[in-house]
Amino acid sequence: MGGLTDSQPKCFSVLGGKTLLDWQLEAVRGGGIEEIGIVRGYRSSQLTFSGLHCFENVRWAESNMVVSLACASQWLRADTCIVTYSDIVFPASTVRMLVRAEGDIVITYDVNWRQLWQRRFGDPLVDAETFRIDSDGRLLEIGRKPTAFSEIEGQYMGLLRFTPSGWSRVEAFLGTLKPDAIDRLDMTTLIQRLIEQRVPISTVPVTQPWYEVDSKSDLDLYQQIAEAHGGNLWPEGC
Repeated sequence: MGGLTDSQPKCFSVLGGKTLLDWQLEAVRGGGIEEIGIVRGYRSSQLTFSGLHCFENVRWAESNMVVSLACASQWLRADTCIVTYSDIVFPASTVRMLVRAEGDIVITYDVNWRQLWQRRFGDPLVDAETFRIDSDGRLLEIGRKPTAFSEIEGQYMGLLRFTPSGWSRVEAFLGTLKPDAIDRLDMTTLIQRLIEQRVPISTVPVTQPWYEVDSKSDLDLYQQIAEAHGGNLWPEGC
């Protein structure tokens, strides 16, 4: 992100006149979610909002995504939760699909991922990861380096749902790891390790547009897309 995050969290990056966080709050509220929490780390003092619950990852500089998620374990143990990365934007319709989905651990994936990845990278395989599902939509593999497009049946988005039962499976697995291994664990690797432990991961195919922000060039591209749609990132109805 270059200098865009020198003085602020990434989720404050502006796209289409709104921050990434604003896009997310709009989407989850539009999906029917009223109680919202944020796990804070970098520049945490800037992430203070009325009506939002804040969890703290005081070890954000020395840990990875799974540690941040576990900071919200109080909620994850108590009720079904939608979880989103802070650097993606998506419409409310995608949230509604995830809310309705069956399964204790569910992830969304982009069916039409190649169109966007080609605009972001030229060669989509540069940044792509394997993603394979069975005929029932259960995830078989995620996160490895692909050698061909046939190994990629979709793009994991960073938008998930856990029931308390599903989160208990995660905590049981984390209990088998040493603290330094947990610190290094990212979400994609966690999901793959759960698959290897025979934990079922359900999937929801998404055809609506969504956007992942990893660089300033991503923001520039998505800004062009928004301007081409009158300032809106979603087609009518999303």
